[in-house]
Amino acid sequence: MKEGSDPTTEKSPPPATSPANPATEESNSTSSCPKCKFDLGEKSFERYLNVCPECNFHMPVSANERLKLLVDPGTFKEWDKNLTSVDPLHFVDKKTYLERLKEATQKTGMRDAVIVGTGKIDGTEAVFCVLDFEFMGGTMGSVVGEKVSNAFLRAIKRKLPVISVVSSGGARMQEGMLSLMQMAKTASAVARFHKAGLPYISVQTNPTTGGIAASFSSLGDVIIAEPKALVGFAGPRVIEQTIGEKLPPESHTAEFLMDHGMIDKIVERKNLKLRISHLIKHLTRQGQVKFPRLRPPQNQPLKHIDPWEAVEAARNPERPTSIDYIERIFANFVEFKGDRYFGDDPAVIIGVGDLEGQTVAIIAQEKGRNEEEKTYRRKGMAMPEGYRKAQRMMHMAEKFHIPLVTFLDTPGAFPGFESEKRGIAMSLAHCFSIMSTLMTPTVSIVIGEGGSGGASALSVADRVFMQERAIFSVISPEGAASILYRDAKKAKDVAPFLKLTAFDLYNLQIIDKIIPEAQGGAHFDILTSAQLIKIELLKNIEALKRHSINNLLNERYKKFNQMGVTGVYWQELLKNELQLGIERLQKRFKIGKEVR
Repeated sequence: MKEGSDPTTEKSPPPATSPANPATEESNSTSSCPKCKFDLGEKSFERYLNVCPECNFHMPVSANERLKLLVDPGTFKEWDKNLTSVDPLHFVDKKTYLERLKEATQKTGMRDAVIVGTGKIDGTEAVFCVLDFEFMGGTMGSVVGEKVSNAFLRAIKRKLPVISVVSSGGARMQEGMLSLMQMAKTASAVARFHKAGLPYISVQTNPTTGGIAASFSSLGDVIIAEPKALVGFAGPRVIEQTIGEKLPPESHTAEFLMDHGMIDKIVERKNLKLRISHLIKHLTRQGQVKFPRLRPPQNQPLKHIDPWEAVEAARNPERPTSIDYIERIFANFVEFKGDRYFGDDPAVIIGVGDLEGQTVAIIAQEKGRNEEEKTYRRKGMAMPEGYRKAQRMMHMAEKFHIPLVTFLDTPGAFPGFESEKRGIAMSLAHCFSIMSTLMTPTVSIVIGEGGSGGASALSVADRVFMQERAIFSVISPEGAASILYRDAKKAKDVAPFLKLTAFDLYNLQIIDKIIPEAQGGAHFDILTSAQLIKIELLKNIEALKRHSINNLLNERYKKFNQMGVTGVYWQELLKNELQLGIERLQKRFKIGKEVR
């Protein structure tokens, strides 16, 4: 839709007070903190970025100030600057709608509540959509909807990422249902943008509520919020007045929503540009791996490990966890939170990192490195939200065509009433299904305990590796002993029959390769063990990238389809039949020497 073609919008010359360049706009910052009353002094925006140095309260800033914070100087080019509303409903309360628009324009220098355009963030070009609460509470009417939708559609044509920064009270009542339908309009534009495989970073600031919170602002690939920002659909006052419910003080905070899986990161204003810049570079980079001059560490030759010895090694409290390996293998790791449905699960870590020039998506089961962490992370036993969180990362890896690496280390999925109530079986089933058809290279590594379906749901990969002393089993030895002998103490006796060692599973064609560990075990030398994993990742990811997607999918399907049936079972059956035939021939012709 062209500028001015919407009956609810028209072109008009910019007001005299409209800033020519956001970077030169004077700040509207306050001189004291509205929360703790700390005196900020003069030039508070320039000195503190409108963040109280005493209580860290993040005060509102204008759209132009936001652009000044995020955009490289001299690079911003505004789009649709002159769109303005023509009062489609002829709305009147104490004032006419046109009078309120005029007052907001005089106050902010803007024609409506959003500024859109292109600019660079640390040298990377992106599209920006920035709302200003000072313009009628940052509400979304037809002009805001038109400008935001157009911004996403133009970003598709130019193959640019989008960054939105929202401060809004929701839909604009003065435009009635026309305003409400901008929710559908902007969400539809974002949906088309996602189909194009481009990254969208959404930043929610204080406040982000109503129709904008329930449309394009909540559809980012990554959702960031400023500390203590009020975020939600219906504001606390509306809820209390509508249904009489008294809300707890922590409700509607960004921190509350992050705990419940709706927000990925809380980022202070001073760090916002750097964090967004890292994300954009991760999600847009399609570079080749730069192979470093890595000399494989000296290690002892692989040897068969006693099953119970392997069990004890995999469970060793000093054994490196996923975090240990992520820190030593990947640069600039950015963690995401939440399943966007119920909550965040600390037993599963997701994010993106740099593997020698290649962006890699990471899903990792994390047990915790000390007793406090182990309690917090439930020793790596994930709830349904943990597996839904993993599915988010799978979809992101596919969307941005980046390889996926999973680190497996869990006794199993978390059992219990809450886990069942929230759909643990369903969440595991979806992991198997999604990962099996994922249109990007995948590598899984068992680094400790590979416990039952809780681990195997994240192992449907093109390459499946195990560390030398890791285990991977249908059930724990204790669980098997309890079922078979009603005595968990017989676990050591049962362990060999479960065929749970890396050597057993390599011979059964369940895994593709055994990764050696440092001499004596990974916990004796974490750096060496991490380097051995890194070498395998570099070699295999680059090799997998040379395959077409169709070839990857076909080979992945064949690999898992033959396990147990067309693989080991039929091989063993054929071997037995051949041996029987040989014995018959020996008997018939009285051949004394056995034929092999």
